[in-house]
Amino acid sequence: MALERSAWEEIQAGALTVDTALAVQERITAFAAESGESRLAVETELKKLVRHPEPDGDAA
Repeated sequence: MALERSAWEEIQAGALTVDTALAVQERITAFAAESGESRLAVETELKKLVRHPEPDGDAA
């Protein structure tokens, strides 16, 4: 998740590097293979968690 957070910060700053993007994709692919989930499902859920985190329950 830390790699995706770094990539998201770089995207927002307009500074995403090929190295960062490649590292994220390689880790997503490896995790998907290890878990048996599809790469797309893993990537979609990861992006959702990083880009649209659930608000804290205490903030009511």
